[in-house]
Amino acid sequence: MTESTRSEAAAAVPVLTLNNGVDIPQLGFGVFQIPPEETRVVVGDALAAGYRHIDTAAAYRNEAGVGAAIAGSGIPREEIFVTTKLRNGEQDSPRAAFEASRQALGVDWIDLYLIHWPVPSQGLYTQAWKELESLYAQGLIRAIGVSNFLPEHLDELLANSTVVPAVNQIESHPTFHQPALAQKSRSHGIAVEAYSPLGQGRDLDSGVVTELAAKHGATPAQIVLAWHLGVGNIVIPKSVTPERIRENLAAAAITLSPEELAAVSALESGQRIGTDPAVAAFTQM
Repeated sequence: MTESTRSEAAAAVPVLTLNNGVDIPQLGFGVFQIPPEETRVVVGDALAAGYRHIDTAAAYRNEAGVGAAIAGSGIPREEIFVTTKLRNGEQDSPRAAFEASRQALGVDWIDLYLIHWPVPSQGLYTQAWKELESLYAQGLIRAIGVSNFLPEHLDELLANSTVVPAVNQIESHPTFHQPALAQKSRSHGIAVEAYSPLGQGRDLDSGVVTELAAKHGATPAQIVLAWHLGVGNIVIPKSVTPERIRENLAAAAITLSPEELAAVSALESGQRIGTDPAVAAFTQM
């Protein structure tokens, strides 16, 4: 892929402006469950394809590979949006955890830093948030946010904070897109970011999705990603296959009509794939 082609692919991805004025590419690349030893090559492939938003986490243990790919890409650092996350077991020491992530990534700043899970049984997330606010005020983080926060967690955080989270990253895919939580987040100016955006592949066989894929000359995955973009989600699909990495990025060129978006949204079943944030209590250490 030539440099001009990479630039065109990156330019085709829509950009959302977060509640603090920071721009984020709406379609990014996730690295959950990519083995550390493979991460540099896979993220390098994603950057070469045109992705300019990479989502990792300390708990994934592959931040160093992400950083190595960024350093070796030849792309200016300011053109790549980097997200990482605070581990559950480090909510009592977020500043040290942040510095460890920053060092692993080999960057001077992190674009978006999230509390990975609320872990309500610990009772630490509001305390951790105050430290994130301090790091944000120092300019070490361009935006701060949360992940897996349910309405009650958002209410508690908002009642005890100065900075409104920029993002709430949640499990979201056609059969489980948590419309009430998404609406709650957006009502406070908090952008919704979707992980497991394809339902770990389970949502791709739906008749609605396959019919739209045939109609648009697209893959089912591209239709689901186009749906996410159409309803306003930030979305971070993952793949380790170069062809699939490029196909996912090409979803940015697909526009679904309001009726088509509604048809996909109607697949909501209330069936979660991942852990319920109300009871999640693992340390990730």
